Amino acid sequence: MAKRQENLTKLLSPDVILFIGSKKIIRQGIKNCLQIGFSGRIFVVHPKESSIEGYPCFESIQSLPIAPDAAFIAVNKEQTVSVVSQLNAIGASGAICYAAGFAEADGAGLQQKLLEAAGDMALVGPNCYGVLNFLDHVALWPDHYGDVPVARGAAIISQSGNLSMNLTMADRTLPLAYMISVGNQASLGIGDYIEALIEDPRVDAIGVYMEGLDDLETFNRAAEKAFQKGVPIVVLKSGKSEMGSQLTMSHTSSLAGSDQLYDALFERSNIMRVDSLSALTETLKLFCVSGFIGNNNLGVLTCSGGESTIVADFAADYGFNLPALTDQQTIALKQQLSQFEHISNPLDYNTSIWGYEPGLVSCFQTFMEGEFDITLLILDYLIPPTASDPWQASINALIQAKKESSRPVAVISTFTEGIQKQVREMLIKNGITPLQGIGEAFTALNANVQYSVKQQQYNDNGKLNNHRKLLLPSKHHTVNESFVIDEWKGKQLLSSYGLNIPKGKLIANTLEEMSSINELTSPYVVKAVSKHIAHKSDIGAVRVNVKDQAEVADVIRQMENDLTHISYEVNQYLVEEMVQNPIAEMTVGIKRDAQFGLALVVGTGGELVNFLNDSAVIMLPAKVADIKKALKSLKGYHLIEGFRGRSKGDIEALVNSVQAIASFAEENYDSILEMDVNPLLVLPEGEGTIAVDAFIRLANNMKIDIA
Repeated sequence: MAKRQENLTKLLSPDVILFIGSKKIIRQGIKNCLQIGFSGRIFVVHPKESSIEGYPCFESIQSLPIAPDAAFIAVNKEQTVSVVSQLNAIGASGAICYAAGFAEADGAGLQQKLLEAAGDMALVGPNCYGVLNFLDHVALWPDHYGDVPVARGAAIISQSGNLSMNLTMADRTLPLAYMISVGNQASLGIGDYIEALIEDPRVDAIGVYMEGLDDLETFNRAAEKAFQKGVPIVVLKSGKSEMGSQLTMSHTSSLAGSDQLYDALFERSNIMRVDSLSALTETLKLFCVSGFIGNNNLGVLTCSGGESTIVADFAADYGFNLPALTDQQTIALKQQLSQFEHISNPLDYNTSIWGYEPGLVSCFQTFMEGEFDITLLILDYLIPPTASDPWQASINALIQAKKESSRPVAVISTFTEGIQKQVREMLIKNGITPLQGIGEAFTALNANVQYSVKQQQYNDNGKLNNHRKLLLPSKHHTVNESFVIDEWKGKQLLSSYGLNIPKGKLIANTLEEMSSINELTSPYVVKAVSKHIAHKSDIGAVRVNVKDQAEVADVIRQMENDLTHISYEVNQYLVEEMVQNPIAEMTVGIKRDAQFGLALVVGTGGELVNFLNDSAVIMLPAKVADIKKALKSLKGYHLIEGFRGRSKGDIEALVNSVQAIASFAEENYDSILEMDVNPLLVLPEGEGTIAVDAFIRLANNMKIDIA
């Protein structure tokens, strides 16, 4: 793999490029190289043409005078395997395979042959567009593209060729360093590209359009390295819906996986997730131009009361602060503005100085003295700019004011088309980020602040808060047979890991052991016990608030009659002390995913578990900090905190109980298939928690004694 990574570096910044295949694509590829300003050597292999675009054609790969650093292969899928094999034989560093028809179209066998043919070559694709390197003027690309060479900027990795092309031509003025279309990722995954890109000091941020991941371990390792180097990763992950997941498989053959598990992975890996392409570009732009903002204190300048209100609403929704101006600022601004302006943050400066550049400079400089992590100017500049425009006066004044401040500054347009390209370029040149669209802007600001805070924490303690190897499923682990353990055995097992369970007795349906419940305090809960019963209340297999021993006997007889219709025999009943007046009912489960392995799920539980759908996922291994953060994200957590004056629940005990379940899962990783502790009752503060029900399904290789 080290050799392949070395070859990938050569492919991304080659001195020698080869085009082979379709004459039309070769012609476009050569034009693209000339357009971007490639200064290296270009070779062409075509058996029938003598020259293409002025470049002489070689008849075969073997006749080339030198092995290429990067080859763009535009032949059909069967020929692609042969061409890659020949390139590997002459020592080529890497190749881009344009052809489709591999694993994404039931061609997994052919894709495996391609991988074997490549050896240690860096293989991009197949089923991809290729690579654009705007830093070193490299175009390994078969179609049109936009953007211009830059000195530094963002790299984007995309699983969609067409989206990658469109992103280069989007009217966003994103400083774009690399565009890599990865296709099926037969040889190199997204994590491999990230590891290569973060070694380039000119890459300020990395964006990813992702449909799925096949190599979670490499991706997580690469994300960790990127965070340590301070290179933020921003991901747009599609395939959330069932239909989207199915289309992902047909597009690039990647595993879509559970969207909640991807969220958990991104959280663990310090990756910022966005939900649109425009949010992706704006978030990357903010990182590239303004760097790390720091915290969430905003200073907002507007020329309209309506914009002030809109921004205040967005700030509240995203949890930003709008610090008040100091007395000194207020006095100075009152002198600079008329009596009609309300001096506040946001500040509507419009009435008296709109279009008057000297007055705007003074106003902006005074305002930016506030304790803001970033100052925002809300401005839509919808006409072609001229020197005499009042809008241009505001832009010029902001640029002048920025020269006196070391803190980040951005211009936000309420409409995505609200800042002309010429103005965007002027702002970026002066270190000001133009953000297009107020929703996209606040997504970008929120992602930047979250990442900045995590980076500061890392810099303060010198270690990664989330640093630990993921527990992932073995590539060879399969489960052919499984079994369910009944509630009694399941709770006894969990009790051995520190989980509190109700005091209870297991008795036979003959009622011969009835006297044993004298040790229990009423009221009771009576349950039928069987490994076949998953949802007791659905079939009348549970009764609560049973008052005395005589009623227990009556309940068991009634259950015997009620359960005669089921296909299995119930010969045991569990009698437990009923837990009364809990603060909240929670659920803690373990789910197994073919791609991610085991994950811990916490949520609001009891009868409302499916109705509320209030849950959070934690990847294993789980730390206490992970558990606390997940619990706090739940709506039901407010009940435990003491909702509307009610008693507080035992939060510490809840965290410890979840940690106990996580420890059980981590120690028995290959044996647990699914598990659900519901409800886990949270008692008043200081009184603990009690797991009153448990469902556990295990693989037959379970080695724990549960007799």
